[in-house]
This record gives sequence, structure tokens and C-alpha cells, in this order.
Amino acid sequence: MKIEELLIYAQSKIHKDYARILLGNLLNLNPLELLIHLDEEVEEEKVELYKKEVEALRNNKPLQYVLGYANFYGNKLIVNENVLIPRFETEELVENTIKYINKFFNKEISIVDLGCGSGAIGLTLKQKLDNINTDIVLVDISEKALEVAKENAKNLNIEVNFIKNDMLEDINKKFNVIISNPPYISYDEDIESIVKENEPHLALYAKDNGLEFYKKILSTVKKNLKEEFLIAFEIGHTQKDEIINIIKTHLENIEIECLKDMQERDRMIFIYPKNLLK
Repeated sequence: MKIEELLIYAQSKIHKDYARILLGNLLNLNPLELLIHLDEEVEEEKVELYKKEVEALRNNKPLQYVLGYANFYGNKLIVNENVLIPRFETEELVENTIKYINKFFNKEISIVDLGCGSGAIGLTLKQKLDNINTDIVLVDISEKALEVAKENAKNLNIEVNFIKNDMLEDINKKFNVIISNPPYISYDEDIESIVKENEPHLALYAKDNGLEFYKKILSTVKKNLKEEFLIAFEIGHTQKDEIINIIKTHLENIEIECLKDMQERDRMIFIYPKNLLK
């Protein structure tokens, strides 16, 4: 079949933009470049693969899983059903964390990314903090998620350390920066079917109305904090007050700042010692 015929076929089943993105990815062409190659024949093997991808998208599979990658902070990251698809809100968490780090630290620091999934947070921090010598550890309880993160580190030529572990449990090392986008969706919360039916529930849901992992991290975090520290969380947009109460239960002499995302929702919490401001 020709490229034009494939696009016509796909556009009868899925949105035309997705049809172009899928075919462009398969043929290693920019979606707009397809328009100048409409008369070119596509080999049968790729035709069949394209049809399968179109059907997968039609059957509510996320575009990123069909493509096999997601764009995050300028990088193309491998994603599959073993890891969450990185969101814009998490890019905002990374961007603001970089600002805090540059404000507070100007020397060698250690960072841990808890529940790293695809490695989006930890790998981006390592890559973008080129002005600071960073020792970064990526932690996840899922071996399959760690395999994805390791592949992304290899593809990006980034050196970090990996630990299979349940958050900070049994980790005694101290860090300057502890960052996490943990599971925070309550089990009875309604979410989009495309998310619920495809993305790993291990990385989505948490007990205690979505607060389980904030409690888990904060209840033992003191043993893992260096004197100069920053804790950065992505949070559910209704969880601000409850999480601040948890923070105050376990930490003293601190500043707590909650930032909103681009949709003006409470989405990020940053914690640091009061004396770090001096």
C-alpha cells in the first residue's frame, strides 16, 4: 500500500493527527514529511504493523504505549505498560526542583528519586544539573520498571545508581535531595478509563485516601536527610492540607512551600530547613 492509502485507512478509524504520528514514527519520518511521500509504497511487514498499531489506539491504548516512548523535558523516554506515562505536571516538578537546588546548593549533592518508574525525574535531574556534581539513586519496587529506567539511562548516556526497594525502607544512606512522584490516587477515585485500563495500578493507587506513601516516606525520612536538605513531592491537587499535616508530624524547623501547576492546581510541595535560607 502507498502512504496515502494507509493514511486514508487510518483516518477512518482514528484521529488524523494520530494517524500521521504513528505512520511517521514507523517510517522514521516527521508527520508533515509524509505529505511529500504520499505516492511511496510501504513494505507489507510495516503495513501490517501499522494496522495493528491503529487498532491498538482505537481500542483505547495510550498513544505513548503504542509508540513505545514519551517525550519528557526534551528527551525521548521508553515507556511501556510497566511504567506510568510521564505527565506535564511532573515536568513542572522537575523544573521547580532544579530551581530550588540551584538556589540552595552549589557543591556536590546526593539525590534519590523514590518510585522512579521510567526514570523521568532522576535522569532529567542528572542531565540538567550539569553545574553541580550529583550522585543520584533511582529507587523502585518494580523490577520491570527498573529495567525500563535502566534502558533509558543507557540510551541517554546517563550514569546513575539503581536500587530495587520499597521507598526508603532499609536504605540508610543520607541525601541532600529526596524527590518523589509516588502513587497518590485513592482506590475509590474516578479516573480516566484510558489510564485505569492501561497504566500500572502499582504506580497509580495508594491506601489511606492516596496518602499511604507520603506517610511511609515521611515517617522515617529523618534518618536519610543530610543537614542541608530538600524534599520535593508531586501531590494530588486536593491533598495539600493533609500532606502538610503529615509533614508537620514528622519534621520540625522547616519551611513548607506548595506550588501550583499551570492549571492553577496545588501540585507540588517543597520542604527544606529554615536555616537553609540564611
